Amino acid sequence: MEIALLVLAVILLITGILGSFLPVLPGPPLSWAGLLLLHFTKGAEFSTAFLLITGLITLVLTVVDYVLPSWAVKKRGGTKLGERGALIGALVGVLLGPLGIILGPFVGAFIGEYIANQGDHGHALRIAFSSFVGFLLSTGVKLVWCLLLAYWFLKEAF
Repeated sequence: MEIALLVLAVILLITGILGSFLPVLPGPPLSWAGLLLLHFTKGAEFSTAFLLITGLITLVLTVVDYVLPSWAVKKRGGTKLGERGALIGALVGVLLGPLGIILGPFVGAFIGEYIANQGDHGHALRIAFSSFVGFLLSTGVKLVWCLLLAYWFLKEAF
């Protein structure tokens, strides 16, 4: 049982790291689940506070992952329609697979801004690009967090 938990924990951790940049996988929650499984083996023991804090950070990052593209639209001067478009695009993109997740916020923001600005392609494109930058930033933050979870995993396991 101990070996099975450890193997599953390693698989979750690796899958989580891959999921930080592969949009169809929820990277941080998978990596955190691997850390949690390691806690239940004899090889490691994390404090309850550590697990709660890292779990909360993981939850916040997961939520921010969907919100960041619309925040980037707002920060760049986009309209409420552009923000909503980016958020809707992110949510719909999840249903459309990897390409949808990558392009969803961009397309949603573009459509929202295009409508709000009565066909101004240039403005809509700038705002949509901001949404894409928000997506890239979110991906980078997720990768760093998953690698940090992997560090704590390896430090505790070995």
